[in-house]
Amino acid sequence: MSAGSATSARIDHLVTVGTFSLDGGTWDLDNNVWIIGNDTECVVIDAAHDADAILKAVGDRTLLAVLCTHGHNDHIGAAGAVHAATDAPVWLHPDDTMLWEMVYPADAADAADSAAEAGAAVATAAAPLRPIALADGQRIAVAGIELEVLHTPGHSPGSVCFYAPDLGTVFSGDTLFHGGPGATGRSFSDFPTIIESITNKLLTLPADTVVRTGHGQTTLIGDEAPQREEWIARGH
Repeated sequence: MSAGSATSARIDHLVTVGTFSLDGGTWDLDNNVWIIGNDTECVVIDAAHDADAILKAVGDRTLLAVLCTHGHNDHIGAAGAVHAATDAPVWLHPDDTMLWEMVYPADAADAADSAAEAGAAVATAAAPLRPIALADGQRIAVAGIELEVLHTPGHSPGSVCFYAPDLGTVFSGDTLFHGGPGATGRSFSDFPTIIESITNKLLTLPADTVVRTGHGQTTLIGDEAPQREEWIARGH
């Protein structure tokens, strides 16, 4: 599935299947992977689970970057293999370094053990991979448009969204879904913080902005904004 605007940029979408692990538990889930670009160049938002599928979708285009909405393993598990295949830099907010290092340990020996345990998607990375730091307000150019980095902590301390005004969309990762905020019941998450992030960074966007999420269906800012008080009342 793809979408576009008057610019040459388009959005390609694929769904990958894998697991999420944290706090001693593991869950099966599907992830959205978003590729923004044109016929020449692109960026990947969230290299989840399946490096081969992502590389096939990128094709012969120049991959400028792998952009991570946050550091949970289901969103970064294929980043190492995609980087190894393309040499594209990986970008992550530094507040999620501790989550990144659960998958890509800073110590080389630990990294080898972690890769072996995690499977081929991570094991293809030849050495510990260090992401480049994303910053709130940063702009990333691709295919004649810009993606603005919005730091939206709450689901994790380093969660970010990528706003593309030229495409009328925001890539929300696990910060905002159809029906409410991302989960805040596990380590490093906080419900009041995610409400503040959504209120100040996302609900201020135009109502017709399409929210392309990390899991599940898309939504609109204008459809989610009226539900804010309901989210606060229910506490999730």
